[in-house]
Amino acid sequence: MAVDLTGGIDPAREQVFAHKPEDPEMRDSVSFWVVDDRGAVGLPRIGIEAVAANWAAHDVQVNVAFPDGRVFRLRDNGFSWPVEGPEGRPTVLGAGGLGFRCIEPFETWTMTFQGKAVQTSSQDLIEGKKDGPLVDVSFQVKATMAVPPWVQGTLSAESGERLQTSIEGKLMGGARYEQLFRATGTLKVGDDEQTFSGTGLRIRRQGVRKLAGFWGHSWQSALFPSGRAFGYIAYPPRPDGEPTFNEGYIFDGDGDLIPARVVEAPWLTHLKPVGEDVALTLETPNGTVHIDGETILSTHDVYHDDKMFSSQALKQEMPSFPALQQAGVRYHWGGEEAFGMLERSNPLDQLIF
Repeated sequence: MAVDLTGGIDPAREQVFAHKPEDPEMRDSVSFWVVDDRGAVGLPRIGIEAVAANWAAHDVQVNVAFPDGRVFRLRDNGFSWPVEGPEGRPTVLGAGGLGFRCIEPFETWTMTFQGKAVQTSSQDLIEGKKDGPLVDVSFQVKATMAVPPWVQGTLSAESGERLQTSIEGKLMGGARYEQLFRATGTLKVGDDEQTFSGTGLRIRRQGVRKLAGFWGHSWQSALFPSGRAFGYIAYPPRPDGEPTFNEGYIFDGDGDLIPARVVEAPWLTHLKPVGEDVALTLETPNGTVHIDGETILSTHDVYHDDKMFSSQALKQEMPSFPALQQAGVRYHWGGEEAFGMLERSNPLDQLIF
């Protein structure tokens, strides 16, 4: 059975906004997660948030993390790039030293960066220490899509209704999908340069995002050598007992995504650099699937006091925004090993330090 890498989405949806949106709260966003296939280096969330109210300078987030705990980190506003690509369409989202380009919709994207990042560590970030020397960092990644895109809220009627009628839809930030890919690239940190191959996740989001009231989440995905894959996003149980968004999928290597929901998730309870058990269990129409996982590298945003435009707006909207972990994970599923992503969060007053 053939794999439809478009998922039936109009290819024009891969384009970025050609002009500044009229709504000052409207956003355009591209982000990548990449982990090499040795687990030796990870890019746990590289992204641009383009907010109409600050259209001349987009928010840039760069994380480069290693298993020994080193993290090279950038949070900045960078001058916006022209959006028109060589083909004459708005296929480029760039700011400062970071750029994303759609080469072929739902087939090939690239990501490039050249600039300086602060050298810190996962442990220092846990402790709220974000200062350090500036180090030259550059990377180039070619992403070749391998799994149909997952549009949140389309795999079950319940999750679709949650996004339409509850706070979770505002937290998602409008039309959003994600897609797993295989990656090749180069990375240079200081004088150390390496080439790598691996896997990753690409996220496209356009819309107005409201984060007030956010109470935490868990989000995991990975692509295995056989072509099998999984992914999910879930919000933890609410104190009032109301249902929460919980949707995911299993992919068998061909055909369509198989709907799933997580029944055992590694909710964030404490902050740890690496070596944490983050196993999960998914429930599908064909039974349950258990996947083992262990964090191998990570970065943290605990106090969200960076000087990016969206960070400052976030602090005004929700001063006590939950602590966030973004990590690379070694997953095991049915005898296969793969490296994938994990993002999770929880309010500080619910963490054990």
